[in-house]
Amino acid sequence: MTPMRALYKPDAAPGLTMTERPVPVPTEDEVLIRVLRTGICGTDLHIRRWDDWAASAVTAPLVPGHEFFGEVVEVGSAVRDVAVGDRVSGEGHIVCGTCRNCRAGRRQMCIRTKGLGVQRDGAFAEYLTLPGANVWVHHTDIDPDVGALFDPLGNAVHTALAFPVVGEDVLVTGCGPIGLMAIAVARHAGARFVVGTDVSTNRLAMATAMGADLGVDVSGGDGVTALRRAQERLGMREGFDVGFEMSGAPTALPSMVDTMNHGGRIAMLGLPTGEIGVDWGKVVTHMLTVKGIYGREMFETWQTMSSMLQTSEVLRDRIGSIVSARFAARDWEQAFAAAASADGGKVVIDWTEI
Repeated sequence: MTPMRALYKPDAAPGLTMTERPVPVPTEDEVLIRVLRTGICGTDLHIRRWDDWAASAVTAPLVPGHEFFGEVVEVGSAVRDVAVGDRVSGEGHIVCGTCRNCRAGRRQMCIRTKGLGVQRDGAFAEYLTLPGANVWVHHTDIDPDVGALFDPLGNAVHTALAFPVVGEDVLVTGCGPIGLMAIAVARHAGARFVVGTDVSTNRLAMATAMGADLGVDVSGGDGVTALRRAQERLGMREGFDVGFEMSGAPTALPSMVDTMNHGGRIAMLGLPTGEIGVDWGKVVTHMLTVKGIYGREMFETWQTMSSMLQTSEVLRDRIGSIVSARFAARDWEQAFAAAASADGGKVVIDWTEI
C-alpha cells in the first residue's frame, strides 16, 4: 500500500506537520480503518501547542487525533463482530483488561489506560489501527460528521446521565461543544429547566438552540449573581438540583456550589487549569455530591447514545448542528485556528479531501 498522508508530531516540541507516513499494519486483534472524518478536540490543541500537560502526558513522535468516523478495510484474524465495509467510530481509551476495575467490568476506570492519539498513533491520518474490541459499528445510517462526534458525545452523555435528571433543574457551566451536547441530552432526558453559562454570546445562543431555557453570560465575573437572576426569571424557588461542570474555569465550580439546592449533585467533566477555591463547608452542610467524569462507560454509554440518536430526530438534528465548520484535510491549519477560537461549535476535518 502506498504511504498515507498524516498530521505528525515528529518530536517533543510545538507544532504539527502534514507529511507521508507508512500505513499502519493491524495485528491479529486489530482492524485497519480508512478515516473519513475527524473532530478536533481540546486535547489536540494542547498537543499542537506542546504545553505542560502535553509534555507530561503525550508520547512523541505521534500522529494525534482520537475523534473519528471511518470505514473498516482490513480485519485481524482474532477480531469478531467487525467486518470489512463497516462504518465505525471508536473508543479511544485502550485498557489493559487485567486490573481490578477492568476485571470488574469498569473498564473506563482502568489504571493502565492508553489513549488513541495520545500514547499511540491516532486518527489525524488517512488510516488508523484500533483493537477490534474498541471499534463501535454503526448498524444504522449516520451522517459522517455525527459519527466523528461519538467520542465527545459520549463524554456529554456520560456526564448528563451521571445522575437522574427527569423533572430536575440543571445547570451547565461551559457551553463548548461537549457542554452544548450535554444540554441537548438533559433536555431529551426530561429535565425541567436547563441553564447554560459561558462568556461567549455565540455559544450562549447555541445553548438555547440545544434546548436550554436560558443562556447566562458570566463574562462580568459575578457568576453567582447572574445565576440568581436566572433562577428568578424561571420562577425557581430553590437551587439547581443537578450541575454539569464542563469548563474547568476557576470560577465555575464555586458558582455552581453556591447556587445548588441542598442535596444537589454535581458531575464534573471540565479539567481545571489551576487550583479552584471551593467552599467545602457548604459542600458538607448542603450535602452536595461531586462526581468526577472521565471518558465514557464502556460500552453502556455508546449503546445509550446510539439508541437516543436512532429514536429521536430532534436530538439527532441538535447534535448534528454542533458542527459549525468543516475543512478539507489539506486546510488543517485553518481548522485548528477555528477550533482554537473557542467561539463556535465543533470543527471537523474531511480526510477524503487531502
